[in-house]
Amino acid sequence: MPSVVFIHGTGVREPGFSALAGGFAAGLTGLRDGLRVVPYYWGGPHGASLAAGGASLPPEAGTTRGLAEAPAVPDADHDTAGWAALYADPDAELVLAASGAEPAVERPPGSVPPEQKIQALLTSLAAQGDAPAAEAGPGLARAAADLAAHPLFGAAAAALEPDDLAVLTARALVARVIAASLDADTPLVPVGDTRDAVVDRLAQALGAPPRGAERGLRAVLLRAAHSAASRAVVRRRRALTQAAHPAAGDILRYLTRGEEVRADLRTLLAGLESPVTLVGHSLGGIIALDTLVTTPLPQVRLLVTAGSQGPFLYESGSLPSLVHPEPLPPHVPDWLNLYDPRDLLGYLGAGLFPGRVTDVAVDSRQPFPAAHSAYWTNPTVYRHIVDRLP
Repeated sequence: MPSVVFIHGTGVREPGFSALAGGFAAGLTGLRDGLRVVPYYWGGPHGASLAAGGASLPPEAGTTRGLAEAPAVPDADHDTAGWAALYADPDAELVLAASGAEPAVERPPGSVPPEQKIQALLTSLAAQGDAPAAEAGPGLARAAADLAAHPLFGAAAAALEPDDLAVLTARALVARVIAASLDADTPLVPVGDTRDAVVDRLAQALGAPPRGAERGLRAVLLRAAHSAASRAVVRRRRALTQAAHPAAGDILRYLTRGEEVRADLRTLLAGLESPVTLVGHSLGGIIALDTLVTTPLPQVRLLVTAGSQGPFLYESGSLPSLVHPEPLPPHVPDWLNLYDPRDLLGYLGAGLFPGRVTDVAVDSRQPFPAAHSAYWTNPTVYRHIVDRLP
């Protein structure tokens, strides 16, 4: 039986790894029967940790509440840039809409505040739990309840048409859900098509017509992209370090003590019969590549990397197993390298190893860093892998 060994990337720990491995197995076996999917979980035994509980971190400093002065968004795709802004600050569009409202005036007795209807719909949505946006991740119920009580909702409702307000609210809900997943380092992030479908479903639940109403928000969206895209960098140093250290620490630990990880992988592979495919995400691809370069493993017939820094480390002289311009050893199998053009951690190998690597672009329609975590919810990724399985 053909085996596919899945090697996760940086920062992944349980219970996230089991969810990630389960999603990978489902995506692969849904396209081809008769596969044995074997997960390799190195993050638990070999991943980095703050052994002293963060004693090396400076004490927390004060926070900055206002929007950061952000550099221009380099991505020409305004839709992607807008979502990058919303992931950094899910309230960005709401704040901008509220800032365009006319000064409040006294309402006639008995009149209904313009925000009351959508607040009631948000409360009803919150009562349904997370199910209406399950594909985007957990947290919809809390996001809906929090948003219904947002102090700027009244001003935003006064500034926008009801349909536009419904779409803006749906985008804010989904942005809150995905941003929370990114902050928690959840290894599964939906691709853009799935995200947009959830937005459309929620917008309709909040009173908007089907797709198309979001176009009226384009001016707000672009202003948000340029004014809030980098708000995430204005977090406290301790919070940033604690959120980033598993990923950054995993890389540093592997580059200095990676032989233990490779040895365990070789032990795992020794028990598998040919044909075997290695699939590695991010640092997992580097682990797979280093293992194959240093050890002839004839049962491994295909290497697949996704969002991998292996080619960059090789070219920069940082790959443990091989230094440029040394060629890829003949015993290394065919190599399929998948990358998302918006994933700043994905690199190309064909120009470095002519005839040995096939680079294939896949588009999750997510901005970075979400693009780096969206490979395993993208059906195109699985089709490319299955098409090349031995």
